[in-house]
Amino acid sequence: MSELSTRHGGALLVECLVAQEVERVFCIPGESFLAALDGLRDSRIDVVVARQEGGAAIMAEAVGKLTGKPGVAFVTRGPGATNASAGVHIAFQDSTPMVLFVGQVASDQRDREAFQEVDYRAMFGPLAKWVGEIDRADRIPEYVSHAFHVAQSGRPGPVVLALPEDMLSGPAQGQAAPAAVLPSGKAAQEDIQEVIDRLRRARNPMVIVGGGGWSAEACDALAKFADDLDLPVGASFRCQDYLDNRHPNYVGDVGIGINPALAQRVREADVVLALGARLGEMTTSGYTLLKSPVPDQSLLHVHADPSEIGRVYRPDLAVVAQPGAACIQLAQASSRSLRRPERVLARAAYDAWQELQETPGALKMERVIGHLNTVLPDDAILANGAGNYSAWLHRYYRYRGWRTQLAPTSGSMGYGLPAAIAAKLQHPERDVICLAGDGCFQMVSQEFGTACEQGANVVVLISDNGMYGTIRMHQQRHYPQRPSGTKLTNPDFAALARSYGGLGLTVSADAEFPDALEQARQASVPSILHLKLDPRALSPRLELEDAG
Repeated sequence: MSELSTRHGGALLVECLVAQEVERVFCIPGESFLAALDGLRDSRIDVVVARQEGGAAIMAEAVGKLTGKPGVAFVTRGPGATNASAGVHIAFQDSTPMVLFVGQVASDQRDREAFQEVDYRAMFGPLAKWVGEIDRADRIPEYVSHAFHVAQSGRPGPVVLALPEDMLSGPAQGQAAPAAVLPSGKAAQEDIQEVIDRLRRARNPMVIVGGGGWSAEACDALAKFADDLDLPVGASFRCQDYLDNRHPNYVGDVGIGINPALAQRVREADVVLALGARLGEMTTSGYTLLKSPVPDQSLLHVHADPSEIGRVYRPDLAVVAQPGAACIQLAQASSRSLRRPERVLARAAYDAWQELQETPGALKMERVIGHLNTVLPDDAILANGAGNYSAWLHRYYRYRGWRTQLAPTSGSMGYGLPAAIAAKLQHPERDVICLAGDGCFQMVSQEFGTACEQGANVVVLISDNGMYGTIRMHQQRHYPQRPSGTKLTNPDFAALARSYGGLGLTVSADAEFPDALEQARQASVPSILHLKLDPRALSPRLELEDAG
């Protein structure tokens, strides 16, 4: 018999990944997919072993964000799958293409509550675009091809494929399908012209961009389109790298802690073009910037998923298209024809919002972010998770190019470090900075070992204020002077970095930060800068009088 006819299912699965142009996978090894690991050993695919399945899944999600092609992770059954579910949820809410392969019990043990058995269709159903289980080795090419099409088509998102152990280890025949062929995602030309005509007629328009399905070319087109019609452009939550923040038409982020002047501008707009943005809770300030279900503004909604249009807000014009493809069409059809004083005012309000607001302490986050703005190159990638420390980043940092921001719109803590590792492996020549809070970092601190093992010399800035700052902020607002369940006792993070063989430095004052950052950027090993912050500095706008 030929080698092709006697290979096992794991080898065929890996051949399918190679055909889909997968270059790297992230995993925690498990006995349930030993045959897939065996197949990966003989392939050109780089295998990155993380420290916990949640980290592996987040790394895969970050690759999907960076490349627009599905990031891939392998995890084992049961606890491995539940650990990885956070990454799947991030990919779903962030509209990121991703494929998660999960080991499964052997087919002859199904429905017996065998060791670590889980019904993955039931478990991942609300979290993924599609969940499948490959029960026959000869259908591996079909399932993998379908998974990569689903993950990238329409509104991108995560796909989960369960792999029964005996299906992988048994003999397999079949041939890998070529890489996925995707629809163009273009809008009807009459819809494109209608969008342009309505914006031209508008007295006070506003554009909100976001969602998945964008590219560097689409972002360049956005800059031209905004300039042609002199449109103020706001970025939905954690989508601040869609338009160079130095561009005169960029007017700020429409997300948590929004500039009050920008919020008022959205409310007073006569036409709002939502270009890829879902108009969810974070982007609408709790569904208050637009009235539901019929906004006071004339809403033009361009989105790849028809079920998203009209979910909360009834639009005056609905366009089903990939936002990136539609933006390129808009730029091609528009011409420089308008100058709007309202846009100038909107930009002036953004510039005023960028003025650093003093907070307590010898080391101030506004100064840290201000220095990053000054010294980092335009292509530096900044990754962060969730926490009040990120409020300074979102307010003061100016993103200058596509995919320089890696942050979860789902608000998941622990995202920054795994995402930064994936980014550094993808772009080793670029500066990659992870910003994390003390609580955020400790959810994934073990992945610093992954960075050291992989030689991914990321720079991690840990904001240490000894508390879960976001929750403490909400407590202060709703239950003043009654902290509960938010205090943290932290390790010496710099010493932790050194214990892994990395660079670890402690920073306690503004004057110390520039030199420490430069040492970290020049280091050939991963670095942690332990930023010792005053706990009174709860957010850029809120000071805690009693930090005890």
